[in-house]
Amino acid sequence: MDENFIKKEFDATKWDEIKPFAKELLERRLNCANCIETLIADASELGEHISEAGALLYIDMTCNTEDIDKKNAFLEFSTNVRPKLSEFSDKLNKKIIDHPKLDNLPERYNLIIKSIRTDIEIFRKENIPLSVRQTELVTESQSINGSMTVVFDGKERTLPEMNVYLESKNRIERAAAWKKISDRRMEDHERLTEIFEELIDIRHKMATNAGFENYVHYMFKAMHRFDYEIDDCIEFHNSIESVCMPLLKEIVYERKKAFGLDELTPWDINEKTGSGPDILDRDPLKPFKNVREMVEKMGNMFYEMSSDLGDKFQKLVEMDSLDLETRKGKAPGGYQYYLEKSKIPFIFMNSSGLQRDLETMIHEAGHAFHSLYCSDLELMGERNYPIEFAEVASMSMELLTHDGWSHFYNEDEASRARKSHLEGVLFLLPWICTIDSFQHWIYSNPNHSREERIEVWLSIRDRFGIQLDWSENSDFREVSWQQQGHLYGAPFYYIEYGIAQLGSLQLWKTNRINPEKALNNYKDSMKLGNTRTLPELFEAADLELRFDESHISSLIDTVEIALLEN
Repeated sequence: MDENFIKKEFDATKWDEIKPFAKELLERRLNCANCIETLIADASELGEHISEAGALLYIDMTCNTEDIDKKNAFLEFSTNVRPKLSEFSDKLNKKIIDHPKLDNLPERYNLIIKSIRTDIEIFRKENIPLSVRQTELVTESQSINGSMTVVFDGKERTLPEMNVYLESKNRIERAAAWKKISDRRMEDHERLTEIFEELIDIRHKMATNAGFENYVHYMFKAMHRFDYEIDDCIEFHNSIESVCMPLLKEIVYERKKAFGLDELTPWDINEKTGSGPDILDRDPLKPFKNVREMVEKMGNMFYEMSSDLGDKFQKLVEMDSLDLETRKGKAPGGYQYYLEKSKIPFIFMNSSGLQRDLETMIHEAGHAFHSLYCSDLELMGERNYPIEFAEVASMSMELLTHDGWSHFYNEDEASRARKSHLEGVLFLLPWICTIDSFQHWIYSNPNHSREERIEVWLSIRDRFGIQLDWSENSDFREVSWQQQGHLYGAPFYYIEYGIAQLGSLQLWKTNRINPEKALNNYKDSMKLGNTRTLPELFEAADLELRFDESHISSLIDTVEIALLEN
């Protein structure tokens, strides 16, 4: 890379400061043999600055959704800079593709060029204002969710803080907490429904503008899903239904028996995670008292696994790139965002001191490790690994750290935590199918009515969900999809968790026999970034990319064996 293309720092949130660099790239004459490579490298360097600038605006906004200045700064970038960047990127992409020496580029550029061709295919100038409006709506949904609090047990609490009460041994307390949460969500459900319906309209229009039948086909292109198709997702749904649902029914039966109940309610068990009160009436698992303790113990855990992982985690701590505590106004959920220019991974989450928080932090640390492992790759396009493999990095780390949970618990508690996590895998896979199936139907039928959407949502819940008593809470169940933020901010980004979970379980199977080999496979494959196809990345970690029932059944069999061990 030409280190001198950008000679000094500039404000990459302002188009006026980006414009001269963009103009130079578009007008550059390509006369020499390697000029196109230099062009790609310089464009990558500019992209690093812009990506990081946008990332920092997003981080600032999600860390405090009630700060109007931060929200407006993010929207200003999304409204005035990103549209111009889209047009610039399309022109630059065409300049690269139209170059007569394109076919002479080394093999390292094959995936980058394939992605560029796809981006050209789907780009439409008339979609830019639609994309801007989409960002505005998603930001509004995040602000609504981030501002949700309830008064419970004499104190104003965020919804993540309320999770503690959902694992209480006291059923009356659990019910009261769950109803507080659901009632609060119902206060905003109408506006969230309106936002979602406008997003559906916008997204369908974007798809038809680009010449696609619907947004499903458009997004499979836009997300560069080169290695699997819509039918593969359907096969995944069917396989998970066949393999996982009988096991979930068994788990529900055992819990009903343990609790002495004829039917479980939503406050007895979490459909997505399987979490809830302990069947042996033990106190909820609490792996740490505060975030500082979690970070310290996690550092020790990673060092025990390998000095390499320990050093990488310590680097995160030293760079002060962690925002982990829940607070009012903070956006829900968790994420890792890699700052391309600084080469710093930022981790965001909402901790309330529960086992699921430990799992979330390990998950996001896995993403950070992935980013650090491939940070030495020269081009952004080489580092921007496919999402399906990004989630292998995070979800496998949850499983690979099982033995290390002894840093947080005594032996009995660690065993209980591992069992809870493995049961959570069995619950998550059908939930992934629930959300993915719902998205496929939504965008294949963009003109549906609210009544039709409710009917389909409930039928999908019946297919992939467990039997619960919703008799007094049917209104909330009808709009319970609103809890899944991906439906708003990351459409079609969810099946990736399922695909990755299959890879993670394979890596975990290796780890159960040979931990050193598993960690080496992890490291070697993560270093590849986006320099290989998805099947090749799986192969590099000694994994198979398959969706058939036989393959999935073999993985779930191992989960069942491990559950008996804990």
